[in-house]
This record gives sequence, C-alpha cells and structure tokens, in this order.
Amino acid sequence: MCFSYIKIYYVIFFLFCCPFFLHAQASRDSLPPVVSLQECIRYALKNQPVLKQATLDEEINERNISIALSAWLPQVGATGSYQHYFQLPSQTVINGAGAPIITQVGVNNTSAIGFSGNQTIYNNDVLLASRTARFSRQYYKQNTLSSQINVVSDVSKAFYSLLLSEKQLEIINANIVRLRRALKDAYQQYQAGVVDKIDYKQATIALNNELASHKQTQETVKANTATLKELMGNADNRPINPVYDSIALSREIAIDTNVVANAGNRIEYQLLETTKSLQNLNVSYYRYGYLPSVSAFGNYNLSYLSNQFSTLYNQSYPNAYAGLTLTIPIFQGNRRLQNLRRAKLVVDRADLDLVNSRNVISTEVTQALASYKSNYVELTTQKENVDLANEVYNVVFLQYREGIKTYLDVIVAQSDLRTSQINYNNALFMVLSSKVDLQRALGSLPVNY
Repeated sequence: MCFSYIKIYYVIFFLFCCPFFLHAQASRDSLPPVVSLQECIRYALKNQPVLKQATLDEEINERNISIALSAWLPQVGATGSYQHYFQLPSQTVINGAGAPIITQVGVNNTSAIGFSGNQTIYNNDVLLASRTARFSRQYYKQNTLSSQINVVSDVSKAFYSLLLSEKQLEIINANIVRLRRALKDAYQQYQAGVVDKIDYKQATIALNNELASHKQTQETVKANTATLKELMGNADNRPINPVYDSIALSREIAIDTNVVANAGNRIEYQLLETTKSLQNLNVSYYRYGYLPSVSAFGNYNLSYLSNQFSTLYNQSYPNAYAGLTLTIPIFQGNRRLQNLRRAKLVVDRADLDLVNSRNVISTEVTQALASYKSNYVELTTQKENVDLANEVYNVVFLQYREGIKTYLDVIVAQSDLRTSQINYNNALFMVLSSKVDLQRALGSLPVNY
C-alpha cells in the first residue's frame, strides 16, 4: 500500500512539473510579442544555421585532432588463426646413404593466437599533428567568432531597416489622417461655395498618392520582416514586432571617432595570422623530413598443434619478442626539398595576404568613419528641418482654414513635413547602420548578448 502511494506521488509531481519544464524550454526557444535588437541578436546567435555549422566544425576539428594524436599512444592488436590439413605437406630428407626419403611433416590441426604492440617514439607526421593542434583549435574558434560577427552585423542592419520601414509607415499613416482632414475641410468649403472644386480635387489626388505609398511601404515592411527572420534563423511563421525607442536609439548613436585603427583587432586578420602559423609549421615539417622515424614493437604468440581437434588447445607453445624499427629516408628524388621550397613560398604569400589585409582594413575604417560622420551631420540637419517643417505646416494650415493661404500652400507644407520626417528617419537609421559598419571595421563589434 505504501509503495502505491509513492507511485501516485511521483505521477502527481511529474504532471505538475512537466508543464513548467516545457514552458521554460519554449521560452528559451521563442520570442516575446515585441522584440528588441538585443533579443533578435540573442535568438540569431542561438538559431542561425551558419553558427551551428561553425560550432559543428569546431567539434569535427576536435575529433580530427584526437584521431591524429592517437598515433602517439600504443597501438595494440590481436590476431587468431586456425588451419586444418587434409593432406600433410611432404618433405625430402637425405639419409646416411645419400638416398632421398620423402616423409610427411606437421600435424593435422594448427592454431595460433598473437598479440602485438607498437609504440611510436619519433615520427615527423605525428609531431606535426601535435604541434598544429593548438593553432587548429584557435583557427576554428576564430572562424566561429567571425560567423558571430557577421550574424550580429547583418541582424542589426536588418533590424534597423525594418524599424525604418515601420517608422515610415507611421509617418504615412499620420499624413493620411491630415490629408483626410484637409480633404474634409476642402469639401466643406467647396460645398459652402467659398472655394472652387480645384482644392477638393487636389486634396483627393494627394490622399490617393499617400494611400498608394501606404501600400508600397506595407509591402516593404513584409519584405524587411522576411529578411530579418531569415538572418535570425527563424524559418517558421512566428511574428516579428520590433520595439522602437527613439531615446534609446539616440543614445546608441555616439561612438568614439578618435580611435586608432588596429588591424590586429579584426577577426579576418587574426584568421590570416593563424593560417600563417600553420603554414610555418609545414615549413618545419619538411625541413626536418630527413630525420628517421623510430618505433618500438613487441609480439607474443601462442601456437597450438595437434592431430586431433579435440586436444588442439590442451597445450600451447608460446614465443615472444620485442625490437625497434628505424626508418631513414635516404633519397626521395628531391621531393622533400621541393616541398620545403613550396612551403616557404606559401608563407611568403601569406605575408602578402597580411599586407593586403592591413591595407583593406585601413580603407574600410576610413570609409566607415567618413560615412558615419556624414550621416551624423545629416541627422542633425534633418532633426532641425523636422521641427521647422512641423511649425510651418501648422501655421499654413491654420492660415488656410482662415482663408489666408491657398490649398497649394498646404500641399507644399505637407510635402515638406513628410519629406523632412522621412529624411530624418533615414538619417537616424543610416547613422545606426554606419555605426555598425564602423564597429565592424574597427574590430570592436560586440557579440556577447
């Protein structure tokens, strides 16, 4: 009875805790209804297939290193054999009179069990494997970091593009509200006979154009959402609703533009340095290729002999021996020398890759810095233009309602306000995107989220 109560207790405990664990797992793999840039990046770093492949490449490399280093450990094997003679072999023996005597030798059943061991003492190939292990691990870790930087950069810029299109959609919606109000006022004035139908038709044209822009921007939002979801590794139909905080984004704009570019901070340059280190090890490998390979070996064998199978394994006849193997390369048709010269040329080429990479990185930093500064100035200008255009529109619209200004003046003010708002948002997100490019060019783009 007590055992039954214990089982019931565990069942109740499982039913109570199972939903909690499932919910915890789902929360780690899902996104909240409204997502920030940091949440999108965290999700991408966990689910992007490219990063998963880079992680698998690290694990595959670890297995390859273990396989290569296993040659340093003793290699032990065992063999077994059984042989039955239907007819025993014959042997010629010369007797004392010089006459040949043919006799059968051996037994009907023979069997052998052998154990062998081999230990590498020195081998150039195995030595190369042990020396390259550290640089190989470093290379694949840097490759994973490079993939993370690419994901963070791409997701950030895609997130900003989606925010820009959604912000433009908000501006268009606000313009549609204003245009509907202006259309209503123009129609009422037309009905009252204050103005002719030109103002009413102009208001209709402006509203239709804005409605068309609304549809185009909606499709742009869908396309940018699909791009962001792809970069996040999200292939299902879950919604992506990015949060927009203009104050927070304004704080994220600033970056130190006086920092000195250092090519060593770029992951691409670090990968080239690691590759050069591996190639230098190849030079050492071919340089010392004339050294002999030394290994120790040992064997222990058990032989079984009998004419009757039933008594074959009653008695064994053991033998054992050990020794050293020395292999000296004497002449290989100059292959070692040619391999050595080729390895040195590969290192020289790697040096040129580093020089070219430094030049490219310097150019990228200069271009990214120039783009950031110009976009920052554009943002400052457009912010002032938005304030001025909003003030002008409010004054012109009030004057139009009082009959002082024509509707054409309202359209011009409305167009200037819309253009300044869109230009401001374009400048804002261009600054944020150029900041990402500048951080990536400087090698300071964070990947820890």
